[in-house]
Amino acid sequence: MGLLMGEARAVLKWADGKMIKNEVDMQVLHLLGPKLEADLEKKPKVAKARLEETDRRTAKDVMENGETADQTLSLMEQLRGEALKFHKPGENYKTPGYVVTPHTMNLLKQHLEITGGQVRTRFPPEPNGILHIGHAKAINFNFGYAKANNGICFLRFDDTNPEKEEAKFFSAICDMVAWLGYTPYKVTYASDYFDQLYAWAVELIRRGLAYVCHQQVEELKGHNTLPSPWRDRPTEESLLLFEAMRKGKFSEGEATLRMKLVMEDGKMDPVAYRVKYIPHHRTGDKWCIYPTYDYTHCLCDSIEHITHSLCTKEFQARRSSYFWLCNALDIYCPVQWEYGRLNLHYAVVSKRKILQLVATGAVRDWDDPRLFTLTALRRRGFPPEAINSFCARVGVTVAQTTMEPHLLEACVRDVLNDTAPRAMAVLESLRVIITNFPAAKSLDIQVPNFPADETKGFHQVPFAPIVFIERTDFKEEPEPGFKRLAWGQPVGLRHTGYVIELQHVVKGPSGSVESLEVTCRRADAGEKPKAFIHWVSQPLMCEVRLYERLFQHKNPEDPTEVPGGFLSDLNLASLRVVEAALVDCSVALAKPFDKFQFERLGYFSVDPDSHQGKLVFNRTVTLKEDPGKV
Repeated sequence: MGLLMGEARAVLKWADGKMIKNEVDMQVLHLLGPKLEADLEKKPKVAKARLEETDRRTAKDVMENGETADQTLSLMEQLRGEALKFHKPGENYKTPGYVVTPHTMNLLKQHLEITGGQVRTRFPPEPNGILHIGHAKAINFNFGYAKANNGICFLRFDDTNPEKEEAKFFSAICDMVAWLGYTPYKVTYASDYFDQLYAWAVELIRRGLAYVCHQQVEELKGHNTLPSPWRDRPTEESLLLFEAMRKGKFSEGEATLRMKLVMEDGKMDPVAYRVKYIPHHRTGDKWCIYPTYDYTHCLCDSIEHITHSLCTKEFQARRSSYFWLCNALDIYCPVQWEYGRLNLHYAVVSKRKILQLVATGAVRDWDDPRLFTLTALRRRGFPPEAINSFCARVGVTVAQTTMEPHLLEACVRDVLNDTAPRAMAVLESLRVIITNFPAAKSLDIQVPNFPADETKGFHQVPFAPIVFIERTDFKEEPEPGFKRLAWGQPVGLRHTGYVIELQHVVKGPSGSVESLEVTCRRADAGEKPKAFIHWVSQPLMCEVRLYERLFQHKNPEDPTEVPGGFLSDLNLASLRVVEAALVDCSVALAKPFDKFQFERLGYFSVDPDSHQGKLVFNRTVTLKEDPGKV
């Protein structure tokens, strides 16, 4: 890697070193595959070269064979990097920074008796928005780590903020977890534990570790706030006031319960409970006080005996409060492990910003195929196996990872190439009349579903005297290198065994080409044509939606790159709708989310907007670019 970096820096003296390193890392990853556990083990010096060669060949085989999360040994299960540092269940105390108290060993013993030494993880989303590509990494890591260690993973909804939660988000999150191929051991809710959480809050006050405060929200913001004037109020007084909060005797913002600790980022005395007069979707009007994330998260992990609390790097500042709170109550304390977020260039995933995009009409909804929410990716036609494969290739690191969308698209092509049956479609059609059609009626043509593997079956399409080709596959005055239909240049029709040759061009009053008249001959009855083109005959009319990047710049949220803000960076050509595209009749019975490769055009998925008599297709990704193809 050092030699590669040295060569790259020598050639690209002007380039940012960090960007070069990221690109070199990704290129090497694609060439050699991800590191396996064996790569990270210390090996005898003599055997080192031979072992590494074997490991790399194995990794490359896995990448090429396209193993995915639903197979026996998935890429996600070949955990590497940070995951190899994880403690064994019950050995929490061996983790650097873990706080050991006089009760720790006894609590860990009880924990092992309850879990039997089983790995337990959880995926804890807030039900206030739709999951995005970054959540896919979290889902894969939490479920994948548990699966790789014969453990279990909970799906726990952090439903502590009733004003932002909606029923549609709960069901959408469950759907997306299942879509990615994972089944939770149990679906739980933070609200399942509201009674226990309240009892522990009372216990904290009794121990002198929490107090009721009357500072306003504005006074609590920032990291250098002054100590609360109510920090040392008598325990009995805080107990009475906290009970009054529960009974609804304070207005919103008039009182909070705060914990007595200073967090890593300098934030002092985080809030544990606040007053909110909003009915909860599960508990109704039972509560008018709700716990915060800082208070709830670690306690729910403790209740469920989570062994590895895996979260993204921004929660590192809360690790001290995580350990402090469990130990303050003398309850089992899990270990919080942080890893880097997964982001994509040319994307916005913030809930607030997606809502702005919807409100301004830039996108239709959370599942608009130009977004990188999981519902949007599903609608666009991305297979879940491809998303899991992408997450596995990115791996688990401490550093935040920002990837190029084309790397995700490459994973999509790998899966669809083997799973999406072929069909033929014409986006901008040109009518072609075969004047010497070789039969009295249309012929039935057998087309392989997968030309590279005809054992996967065939479908039948009609071949009649009138066919439609792409308008771009014909030129009256072709430029040098043009290989398709032109005067004196015949072209083959894919799968038919026939070659057509131009005889007459029919033009309309404005001079535009309306149709072509051609003759045909058997492909083996003369010289082989320079190209074979796709076509349709007796086709179905359909709508095709062609998607491009939603934003023009890599980092639309970066004010140095886009001074006008992300809404000013919209690509106005991000969606082109072809309302009268033609597709062969083999797709007539297709259902929403069915996927096809339209030959020479790309991969397409049936959109849920489809209805009887009118199919709608979304372009998922284009085919691999071939610079030599004209």
